Amino acid sequence: MASHLASIFGTEQDRVNCSFYLKIGACRHGDRCSRKHIKPQFSQTILLPNVYNNPAHTPEGAKMGQAELQRNFDAFYEDFWVELCKYGNLVELHVCDNVGDHLMGNVYARYEWEAEAGRATNELNDRWYAMRPLHCELSPVSDFKEACCRQNELGTCTREGFCNFMHLCHPTKSLVTSLQSSQRMSRRKAAAAGLEDKDAGGHMGWTPGAAKARQGGGRRD
Repeated sequence: MASHLASIFGTEQDRVNCSFYLKIGACRHGDRCSRKHIKPQFSQTILLPNVYNNPAHTPEGAKMGQAELQRNFDAFYEDFWVELCKYGNLVELHVCDNVGDHLMGNVYARYEWEAEAGRATNELNDRWYAMRPLHCELSPVSDFKEACCRQNELGTCTREGFCNFMHLCHPTKSLVTSLQSSQRMSRRKAAAAGLEDKDAGGHMGWTPGAAKARQGGGRRD
């Protein structure tokens, strides 16, 4: 019995635990789900739900060309990458393009170490972005290939933005390469100097946390 339960854990045959939550870190039923959402105590991955306001899904976005939409997302992606790097070695950063409430604008970040993700979670819950308070939590997602919609990657998903698997916004490849290279260089310099970048200042829509605001006279609004 124990081996059988272990073999079906997190699968669709598991009638106790929600497979969508375990695989994607979000479920369309939310707290009303009939299956358990087991929130991890430790994880390398964090989730910031409903952060990216994709103009492509707004009336104003209809007036924007594809190049402008890409620039908008690249600016958001770079801003988050630079900020999240301050909490540790950022391995992956993904932003959802879904339009369902439980996935819309979700930001997922995976760090090299659980301690880094834990630090990010603690500090980001004291942060604001685009004049809105952030909510950050540890996520059970460990394999983004499994979390993403394979049909969407092939251009055959019939549910489009309402799919319950991740549909991702894609940053420009050259931007990702540049950000990864910059992170490696910064970490090498910090390691050589025995320093750690603990600045949590503000770029674009970022607002310092309450502690930083008190120290530097900044505001949370």
